[in-house]
Amino acid sequence: MTTPNQIDIALSTTAQESMSGYRKAKEKLQQRRIVRNNIRSIIFMGLGILSAGFGLEGFLIPNGLIDGGVTGISLLTNRQTGISLSILIIAINIPFLLLGWKQIGRSFSIKSIICIAILAIVIIVVPYPVVTNDKVLIAVFGGFFLGAGIGLTIRGGAVIDGTEILAIFLSRKRSISVGDFIMLFNIVIFSVAAYLYSVEMALYSILTYMAAAKTIDFILEGIEEFTGVTIISPHTEKIADFIKHSMGRGLTIYTGNKGYGKRGERKNTEIIFTVVTRLEISRLRQEVERIDPNAFIVMQSVNDTMGGMVKKRPLNH
Repeated sequence: MTTPNQIDIALSTTAQESMSGYRKAKEKLQQRRIVRNNIRSIIFMGLGILSAGFGLEGFLIPNGLIDGGVTGISLLTNRQTGISLSILIIAINIPFLLLGWKQIGRSFSIKSIICIAILAIVIIVVPYPVVTNDKVLIAVFGGFFLGAGIGLTIRGGAVIDGTEILAIFLSRKRSISVGDFIMLFNIVIFSVAAYLYSVEMALYSILTYMAAAKTIDFILEGIEEFTGVTIISPHTEKIADFIKHSMGRGLTIYTGNKGYGKRGERKNTEIIFTVVTRLEISRLRQEVERIDPNAFIVMQSVNDTMGGMVKKRPLNH
């Protein structure tokens, strides 16, 4: 006959086995995610290297145009001295990557070193065709493919142009933003190009840089643009109901302390925060204005989202 003590031991053993099975399943799931993320990173970096190589060899190098950043310095030096572009890309990036090792991390720097080394080999080995001799097409599409390469590599967790590493470092040490530093850095490069060669060549190179920069932004920020919307209104319930049921979007409601400046009047209020696509902004604004014409609305750009239901749900119109 089974005693209560034996039953307790059996239940305890079953519970431990169940917990052990849960931990193993969780570990397997985490390992799969790590493997999946690593494969995705390798694909991004591989495509980025091939794209950047095509932009350089198929457009820019044969026609004497340059880009901004470390790539621009490498192209300019190559044109002036005749030193192999592959050697220059590696040599000029090394100080930036050493800085990245300290500022960002070892994994990032190792990935970047590997990507830059492979890009240097690809430039020598892969026989990219020269696509066109039209200066405008060279500038636009050379910038596009080079920018796509840089953007895809960043998505993979590395860089093939170390300018931003230096910009991030200086922005932490000095009162200058990353964007301002990159702009000043590139102004110097294009000014040198104009002095050494011609203003026309520098202008085409600026067009290349702009095409590359916009492509990088497009790849990093995604095709679909999201907007974070903060709404302050006494009619929180009605607005939240519309967002949840009519638009099919998630939201967060948190409590804030409302102030009125000179009057000094304060009271608690509920604040709604939601993320919508740019196609839904107009509809949300119109409905909020209908519910409460005095509602305070703040919108800010969101580069990308993870989790939640923003990407999973269809647009409701």
